[in-house]
Amino acid sequence: MMSRELLSQLNPALLWQHFATLCAFPRPSRHEAALRRHIGDWARQRGLAVEQDDIGNLLIRKPATPGMEDRAGIVLQGHLDMVAQINEGTTHNFHTDPIVPRIENGWVYATGTTLGADNGIGVAAALAVLEDDTLRHGPLEVLLTVDEEAGMSGARALKAGWLKGELLLNLDTEDWGEFYLGCAGGVDAVLQRNLISQPMPSGYQAVEFVVQGLRGGHSGVDIHLERGNAIQLLARVLQAADERYGARLIELRGGTLRNALPREAFALLAVPACDVPLLSALVAEYTAIFRAELAGVDEGIELIVRPAIATIALSATDSRLVLNLLQALPHGIRRWSRAVPGVVETSNNLGVVKVEAKKLHIDLMVRSLTDTGMHELAGSIAAIARLTGCSCELQGEYPGWAPKPESRALALLQNVYRARYGADAAVKVIHAGLECGLIGAAYPQLEMVSFGPTIRGAHSPDEGVEIASVGSFWELLAAALAAVPPASAPGSDQKEGYVSVAI
Repeated sequence: MMSRELLSQLNPALLWQHFATLCAFPRPSRHEAALRRHIGDWARQRGLAVEQDDIGNLLIRKPATPGMEDRAGIVLQGHLDMVAQINEGTTHNFHTDPIVPRIENGWVYATGTTLGADNGIGVAAALAVLEDDTLRHGPLEVLLTVDEEAGMSGARALKAGWLKGELLLNLDTEDWGEFYLGCAGGVDAVLQRNLISQPMPSGYQAVEFVVQGLRGGHSGVDIHLERGNAIQLLARVLQAADERYGARLIELRGGTLRNALPREAFALLAVPACDVPLLSALVAEYTAIFRAELAGVDEGIELIVRPAIATIALSATDSRLVLNLLQALPHGIRRWSRAVPGVVETSNNLGVVKVEAKKLHIDLMVRSLTDTGMHELAGSIAAIARLTGCSCELQGEYPGWAPKPESRALALLQNVYRARYGADAAVKVIHAGLECGLIGAAYPQLEMVSFGPTIRGAHSPDEGVEIASVGSFWELLAAALAAVPPASAPGSDQKEGYVSVAI
């Protein structure tokens, strides 16, 4: 069954129709052009004003419904790109193939790949608002950014003076019933080093080691769950093979994105032929160790060894350097926040490693609610790089989003939520990165809040979105648009409608 046919049975119908369209357009980061053209053409056909900036961000404007012209302008914001993750052995080309969704136990998933509900559901909701002429709203803008997942370059390049609205609703968080008012900033660390290769030592044989079956996930949302990092787990096994048998690394690859927890890792290893029969026992030993360590967290882990072919290997010195480095680099939580209890302050994700063609390449992503925390951890990584002869480039730094509890955007959603459900939604700060910090840098006057339906497994092929929560998300969005307060008078310090909320 095609995506549109499958999803057409779900409500709200307009939202799911637009999500089916998004599934039909491959859209990994920096490859959003085809989808952007389609949305732009669709909006123009509906008589809406469409603009595109130099980097590819799309802005669509819809006039207020009659009688709502005096309301504060609303910006609905999401990002067009998705994380492209695939299970080993699944055939899928993210540059040509559509996402194929399936429905299972009240959730929508894809098979073997990420679904793109992050942030496809938010984008679909914004497009549905543009199409649904029964909704009541003030002046409306829909801002669809590019390259959020790979570096936030779209939000980073957002020009001042383009947006006219007063309130921004970011549709890119993943827990229904929670409103987010702040997020972590981040910076990428890229380590590189030249390596020395030599002919395969006499009497050695090549084998392949594989770690697979881990859950992976979002390096911001899921970092506190302490799931296994396939890269570091594999490095432990390989180091044991070195210590016991004098093994040498040939090649290694693990992880695919700096902001996704590594689920799989693969290595070619040169081992004395006489010791190859002993590797099955090594694999059994470490499989038991890892399953005990990851009990209740990542119990599906598998460790495999199988024959391989190679003619060269790293020098013994460089092989040990790489394995020691991969275990020395920090991964996981560095510090919990004292200012916001229950939230991770600072973390690092050891996301990608490649050892091939006499080169070492490692991608890491540091996140923190504080600039000092981010710079301290990035500095620690840079110091480890220097000690191991690696270059370290820190790039793509983006600011966190500082909470502003007294906000009409938050008050708007909270008042509507309270009226519908008889209680307040939780107000939180998220350790993941949102574009709000960068947008706020260009538009400091914008009052922002982020919310969305329930999504689990983002940035992994386990990604799913809960159907019932999408319906609730849509109902709240529609009701909030109808309840937008009057616009502020130019130059005023209007506080009417504000609430003070403890985070």
